[in-house]
Amino acid sequence: MLIEEIKKFSNEINSKFYFDYDLKKSNWFNIGGKTRVYFKPDSLSDLVIFLKKFGDKEKIFILGAGSNTLISDSTFDGIVIRLGKNFSNISLLPNGIIVAGSACSDKKLSDFAKENGIGGLEFLACIPGTIGGGLKMNAGCFNREFKDILVSIQAIDRSGRVITIPADKVIFEYRNNNLNKYLIFLSASFKGEKKDQKKIEKEIFQLKKRKDENQPTNIKTSGSTFKNPINQTNKKVWELIKESVPLESAFGDAGISDKHCNFFVNKNNATFNDMNKLIEFVKDKVEEKTGIKLEKEIKILE
Repeated sequence: MLIEEIKKFSNEINSKFYFDYDLKKSNWFNIGGKTRVYFKPDSLSDLVIFLKKFGDKEKIFILGAGSNTLISDSTFDGIVIRLGKNFSNISLLPNGIIVAGSACSDKKLSDFAKENGIGGLEFLACIPGTIGGGLKMNAGCFNREFKDILVSIQAIDRSGRVITIPADKVIFEYRNNNLNKYLIFLSASFKGEKKDQKKIEKEIFQLKKRKDENQPTNIKTSGSTFKNPINQTNKKVWELIKESVPLESAFGDAGISDKHCNFFVNKNNATFNDMNKLIEFVKDKVEEKTGIKLEKEIKILE
């Protein structure tokens, strides 16, 4: 790794670099070791310069809110990039289109739409991630997904070239898209429809109520562990887990949520190996019982 070159470069721009940075508190599981380099660009120009110099030479992982990420306890021999606050700006165009930076939280976008009387984005209030992560995995809930509100994406490739991608040029699937996996999302444009603010507030309240009734809150979890195997069965993944796995199964402090069995939790001080063993155990048990192969929804950094 070009660590000395990166250290020298870190003195040439204003954005912050951290070396041997602890990632444990950067994710909702509260699990993980260090990364050799942690880069928090505060401007597009700094990010462009960095990628032109190191983008095709180093391993890079983009970390958003850390709400669906499991991080290894060993040191990541690469660069973790977490976009700074200038990538979380949000604005309303005269034509009613909302532009949001990829570090902006889904909840912030939903609230902004509500304040401006724009409906259709209410479901985002229930997704605990960032715009960048939502684009990456076509996040969704309650029968709505990012693709349903997306107009266009602004992104940057590993050579530092900024591009705009219209939504109709992207093939979106359930929790996936066909975009180059090395793209870094910068911002996106979204559309909704004019709607009474009180009606928007009521819908958000009802969606949040449904979520809180069915999913664990205020604990160390990374949301849905596995994708629903929509191409193999009509059953939800939680149903497959419930009929295939003893729900008291645990490895160390890694266990299955009492409230929603597709949510795995760090009960106290679980390690990466604890959680990974639980994930693989559940995956194997479901395949053994039902013949269905589960695919992880959470992202793993190791």
